[in-house]
Amino acid sequence: MWRKSSYSNQEGGDCVEVAGGFPAVVPVRDSKAPHGPALCFEAPSWAAFIGGLKAGHHCL
Repeated sequence: MWRKSSYSNQEGGDCVEVAGGFPAVVPVRDSKAPHGPALCFEAPSWAAFIGGLKAGHHCL
């Protein structure tokens, strides 16, 4: 099941969705293109990325 980012809005902004239910990987896709490709990240790498964002470490 895909879950939309809590930062998503109804105006078609830059949004991502993640899928649960995969123990080793986290599939991520563009919410504006739900039938498009998904990127799969190793779960620990995704957790580190999200942790960094929550801590205010944004990459450009």
